[in-house]
Amino acid sequence: MQTAAETSSGDLTARQQDVLDAALRLLVEEGDALTMTAVARRASCSKETLYKWFGDRDGLLTATVRWQASKVRVEPVDRARLNLASLTASLEQFASNWLTVISSETSIALNRVAVSHAGSGKDDLGAIVLENGRFEMGRRLKPVLEAGRDAGLLVFDDTEETFRIFFGLVARDVQIRLLLGDRLKLTAAAIARDSAQATQQFLALHGAQNRPANNGH
Repeated sequence: MQTAAETSSGDLTARQQDVLDAALRLLVEEGDALTMTAVARRASCSKETLYKWFGDRDGLLTATVRWQASKVRVEPVDRARLNLASLTASLEQFASNWLTVISSETSIALNRVAVSHAGSGKDDLGAIVLENGRFEMGRRLKPVLEAGRDAGLLVFDDTEETFRIFFGLVARDVQIRLLLGDRLKLTAAAIARDSAQATQQFLALHGAQNRPANNGH
């Protein structure tokens, strides 16, 4: 039987989602002090239920990170009808979702704890956040990039490298500034503007319409 840490966010029950939201709130408030007992108390459930659903503390942390990461959505594209407008909209939506999530108090707290644990031997939270955060974002967006290439809208050779370019254009220095305590305010309007700008910069680099025609010379 799979635990909730091994299933996708879409398979979680509403009650499990409530528990993970409680765990995220505790991470914001207490950081390293997150325990199964504290989560059980905050979520009004038994520790036995937590162990049944998530396996152990690392399993709970994994499920919590996956639940937070699930808020960054990538709408599947219709390959048969993909055009520049729909590709642009998909990229802008990803950028907007991602900026909204990473600038939230919850993600900032989660990433600070993960950074403090990386290489400390306390647990694998750093690796968990990396695998279910940055790497998972790549797995979600790369099919969109490849669909754009197959439709003749994008030009690139290496999907991972191209994803990193787009990711960098979206992220800029935002996440590191937030992690270091900069009181950077990302309003919905600012996020929409930055997402559109990053997408246009990316299309200027990799958009097929910006490549000179091959005249055989």
